Amino acid sequence: MSSRRRRKASAAGPASPASSTQTAIRIHPSLAPAASVPVRKDPPGDETPPLLSESDSVASRSSLGEDRPRHEDTDDLLPEDDEGSVEYKWRLVNPTRDRFAQLVTQLNFRLSEGNGEAIYELGVEDNGRKKGLPADVLAASLETLKRMAHDLGAETQVLREADGKEGRVAQVLVRKVPKALEDYLDIRVAVAGNVDSGKSTLVGVLTGSGALDNGRGLARSQIFTHKHELETGRTSAISQAIIGFAATGEIVNYTNVRNLTWSDVVEKASKVLTFFDLAGHERYLKTTVFGLTAHAPDFCMLVVGANMGVLRMTKEHLAITLALKVPVYIVITKIDLAPEHVYEQTVNHLQRLLKSPGAGKKLPVMVKSIDEVTLSAQNIVNDRIVPIFSLSNVTGEGLDLLRAFLNLVPSRRNWREHMDKPAEFAIDETFVVPGVGTVVAGTTTAGAVALGQILNLGPDGRGKFVKAQVKSVHYKRTPVKRVVAGQAGSLALKKVKRSAVRKGMVLLDASIRPGAVREFTAEVLVLYHGTTIREGYEPVLHCETIRQAARVLSIDTPIIRTGDRATIKFRFMYYPEYVKAGARFIFREGRTKGLGRIISVERPTMH
Repeated sequence: MSSRRRRKASAAGPASPASSTQTAIRIHPSLAPAASVPVRKDPPGDETPPLLSESDSVASRSSLGEDRPRHEDTDDLLPEDDEGSVEYKWRLVNPTRDRFAQLVTQLNFRLSEGNGEAIYELGVEDNGRKKGLPADVLAASLETLKRMAHDLGAETQVLREADGKEGRVAQVLVRKVPKALEDYLDIRVAVAGNVDSGKSTLVGVLTGSGALDNGRGLARSQIFTHKHELETGRTSAISQAIIGFAATGEIVNYTNVRNLTWSDVVEKASKVLTFFDLAGHERYLKTTVFGLTAHAPDFCMLVVGANMGVLRMTKEHLAITLALKVPVYIVITKIDLAPEHVYEQTVNHLQRLLKSPGAGKKLPVMVKSIDEVTLSAQNIVNDRIVPIFSLSNVTGEGLDLLRAFLNLVPSRRNWREHMDKPAEFAIDETFVVPGVGTVVAGTTTAGAVALGQILNLGPDGRGKFVKAQVKSVHYKRTPVKRVVAGQAGSLALKKVKRSAVRKGMVLLDASIRPGAVREFTAEVLVLYHGTTIREGYEPVLHCETIRQAARVLSIDTPIIRTGDRATIKFRFMYYPEYVKAGARFIFREGRTKGLGRIISVERPTMH
């Protein structure tokens, strides 16, 4: 280990986590997309509107280190990075007490970089060469790593073993066991895709008791929340389901007897993934857009039916996801129903779509082995590659690879940086519970919201905020004392009528001077519009939990068309909202029309 690494490792402690997403992640040459079979070019009407400018594409390529020289031997790894959650160790045999303490400190640094998770490559030198170890030495190294993890309250899981140049190599996942609520690794996944592509069925199979679907809607019946959804087999509202992974990698949901309650899953798991099953029908597009913006997903799982191919709403959902800069992975379902040539056409169409300039020239990766699973999981956060899985919910083919990927996929945000800030809670749902009263659901975007805390609730229709006290807190349907930054929860409010609360409102710490905004200025990119946009245009804006129509007051150019950029001043048409500079939004008129970023807010009204 270099002297620079030693200084960094020794300086890293439990109280100084760093964001793994701030480090440039290098892509291994084996992740380069395979050449697709030449097929006909799509007609002009089938093209995807441009989502990124050429400068955006160049910047993303530069951040991934694509201009750096590659390792000559693709069987080896890239040289070890001083940052990040991946560590190379050739051997860990009988370390002295001082050396063991250094190794534990180094592991703690890697865990902090990975928000509680780290990957150790044993039998690998710092330059990435897979030298390998004899079987007994590798076993001793694994035991030493297990002792190191135990000292930090973590567990190890051997992901895979393989042959190296002179022996065996092993890849090991180290994951901390959460001791408190804020230690939980909570990842949100939005599930999008065209109607009848198998989204709800896939979520039901992943989060159920371990049973497969029967081909007649058994799995999806566990996800639907409304009677008409069961009758039609189509989702119209946002449903949620969770899957939990133990510190050693096992899926705690799978009892093969009964479905566990959310409380049981949270109690047994160290890592929890929440799936937001979104609507696929065009009629419910506004619900799907709200799910992609309001729930702050870490990733999007785009589901495509192998027998249906890439349809219009598939492209629409992909365009929205890319516009919001949410990393996406694709799951091709129903491979047991699709003829081989239809399946190949679906794969080729997806590869062409992802490689197009409109999609930012992504790198599609067909995941067919555990090696590709681990490489894809380590690189997906950079939003450059797009892993593609193929599976059947009826036969179970391909499901193990997707489950292994979900076990390894890292957190995209470092919420610990926001835990010490004043509390902010964005409301995305309201309801009334008999005997409890008004309950609001949403995401804690900063600080912590605790039982009994008094917060400012607003803005109302006049832009005012009122005091509201939290009388109970639930996290994953489990009573808790508080929810912290990055966690979704439900709050029961004392003496607040449901009619006084709406989606898009926020709960703010009493130390924050609240303010509502009616007008703001934003940089806008038009993705698609049939004619032109000018002053007076009134689209619907989706900005985090906010969904409201806004009028264009002024543009820095007379008119704008598809592909144009402009600075536009908007005004909310009905009531003020709580928005901040830097927030991203999309605007639509039926289908999605464009995206923007707020650069300044104007004329705030203070309470």
